[in-house]
Amino acid sequence: MPIDRSKRNIIIDTDPGQDDAIAILFALAASDRLNLRAITTVAGNVPLEFTSRNARIVLDWANRPEVPVYAGCPRPLMRELVTAEHVHGKTGLEGVPLHEPTTGLKKAHAVDFLVSTLREAPDRSMTFCSIGPLTNLAAALIQTPEVKHGIKEVVIMGGAYLKRGNVTPTAEFNIYVDPHAAAVVFGSGLPITVLPLDVTYKASSTKARIQHLKNLGNRAGKIVAAILESHSRHEVEKFRSEGGPLHDPCVIGYLLEPSLFSGRLVNVAIETQSDLTLGETVVDWDEVTQRPANALWMNEVDPNGFYSLMTETIAQLP
Repeated sequence: MPIDRSKRNIIIDTDPGQDDAIAILFALAASDRLNLRAITTVAGNVPLEFTSRNARIVLDWANRPEVPVYAGCPRPLMRELVTAEHVHGKTGLEGVPLHEPTTGLKKAHAVDFLVSTLREAPDRSMTFCSIGPLTNLAAALIQTPEVKHGIKEVVIMGGAYLKRGNVTPTAEFNIYVDPHAAAVVFGSGLPITVLPLDVTYKASSTKARIQHLKNLGNRAGKIVAAILESHSRHEVEKFRSEGGPLHDPCVIGYLLEPSLFSGRLVNVAIETQSDLTLGETVVDWDEVTQRPANALWMNEVDPNGFYSLMTETIAQLP
């Protein structure tokens, strides 16, 4: 798909995953503002075979077969793969009926696609949306550092600071799966915006918000509502909360309406050595290290505004 200068041109790098699927639908529904150039998949919530299949199923749901899907890295850079079937189910999309995708998988490897696309793109023209482990982008940066010139911004769902980890006491899942890749990306000098657990746990899928999606009357609204009901169940049962957090769609919400979020420019370092704190995002919130800021770390969101935006946007889909 060509560059469209009237819209924000994005690549979604993902490991679908229930909330990933909602994020993809959210982006597709905003086609008047976002030009989704491609989806690249990575192993994370479930193995690569399932994440690549799920991305294509989501495109079928939205009737968008023209968006290319490239399968990427099947494991992290330097450690064994950790998955999250206990949250997302064996297929990654528990809670909704699945079909064999009609949208095909491109033959090129996702990293090769990223290298060729970003190297040839106009300077600072592409937004890289990371809603899974950062393995694919890190591999592209290691292989061909000049791909940085094509990237306008990296928007990441990952990490935790004020809200602690969701897979270990200190680590958020996407960063924990491949902390070495995260260290490469955060050390790259690229403009980075982070939507961490600090924000996503404030955007909870209450019964009322899910009902609004059901009431849209379109197929996509019912699918999103069913996914949210399944996805929320784990959090509600584990933490006795009112609803489950909505992680990955916050990236799309930020792209469409950044004023819904607020945060601070900080230095973020990734722990890659300690067995106890592997994958921790070490945020220098009060500038005690004097290390230069390398990321805009969001810590607040308007949850009602976010859910209203997502619901109104999802209404545009079939």
